Amino acid sequence: MNSTNRTVVVTGIGATTPLGGDSASTWEGLLAGRSGVKPLDDARYADMPVRIAARVAVDPAEVLPRPLARKLDRSAQFAVIAAREAWADAGFTAAAGEDASVEPERLGAVIASGIGGVTTLLDQYDVLKEKGVRRVSPHTVPMLMPNSPSANVGLEVNARAGVHTPVSACASGAEAIGYAIEMIRTGRADVVVAGGTEAAIHPLPVAAFANMMAMSKNNDEPEKASRPYDKGRDGFVLGEGAGVIILESAEHAAARGAKVYCEALGQGLSADSHHIAQPEPTGRGIAAALQNLLDTTDLKPAEVVHLNAHATSTPQGDVAEVKALRKVLGEELDHVAVSATKSMTGHLLGGAGGIETVATVLALHHRTAPPTINVDDLDEEVDADIVRGEPRALPEGTIAAINNSFGFGGHNVVLAFRTV
Repeated sequence: MNSTNRTVVVTGIGATTPLGGDSASTWEGLLAGRSGVKPLDDARYADMPVRIAARVAVDPAEVLPRPLARKLDRSAQFAVIAAREAWADAGFTAAAGEDASVEPERLGAVIASGIGGVTTLLDQYDVLKEKGVRRVSPHTVPMLMPNSPSANVGLEVNARAGVHTPVSACASGAEAIGYAIEMIRTGRADVVVAGGTEAAIHPLPVAAFANMMAMSKNNDEPEKASRPYDKGRDGFVLGEGAGVIILESAEHAAARGAKVYCEALGQGLSADSHHIAQPEPTGRGIAAALQNLLDTTDLKPAEVVHLNAHATSTPQGDVAEVKALRKVLGEELDHVAVSATKSMTGHLLGGAGGIETVATVLALHHRTAPPTINVDDLDEEVDADIVRGEPRALPEGTIAAINNSFGFGGHNVVLAFRTV
């Protein structure tokens, strides 16, 4: 490999999710088939059609020092927590420069959010209305900026090769990871902290999504509300949290003796150009993204044994994704174990690609595909092998996995990883 086509590997992972405050507890929850969806007990949701969501299992106030937490939007808090875990997991002991194994000028950060600091914006507007201009926090603008999570993570690790924030709705986290892979492959950086975060559980977003008829209204059984591929699915469940990975050139990782989870092969991108919120029903754009991945990497369909699907539990979207997979992979799809982890975590919007990449990396590392829960009556149009009930062992040898993420506006991102 030359300096503009370098092999990229994953050397660290971190997460805070509705299933656990770190990647290990999140993975344990996924394998156990545990739902993180619970009732929204706040009185502000009492009269809403949707009164459930998947909040993080460990509140950031329990983890971060108060002086730091009060200067960060909830989305940035999640990102910092997940990034700290990933950074330490990769074997770094301090910020770049202080840890001599990575130079600040060769370190990047790409952390995405689909909505940014929406809770800060809405809460501070309430402060302005109720308490007056002098009570509005001077930290409001740095907190509500969509690039705030990435900027704060960049400050944490002393990243100077570039700090970026792709925004592509629910594909944002995956696009951030794809961008980070390209930063390393093209020689801009040796190490990149990458992932996605979201914190949008607030009455206004919940009401807006509910009025779009996008969310499940199964308030009586929260843990059963997110049910990808099931005939009774009626929309997604809003979740929150962050997932972050450390990407590194293979040469750099080897030079410092880092452990390697897997290889990050690359990304496939496309746009539906169909509708601002509805998926293209035939899966045309998704298929184009998957084909773009195959055309731009050395991944062979026969290598793919696992897929972490976008599968949000919406009637149209779940089927369109499977149609696209069948169109591109053909009979090879028959040996792909498909997991839809949103059945347990809910949909983290711009954070989904982050935590689902963590799950995909761990699935390869442990050679185990987590189950999809709540599939009691499989939709006949779902022509794929859905992992249901129990985790499933993945084959020995060199294997690959794909993570799909799609967003409002027709954004399609497909990521691929392979064992080393």
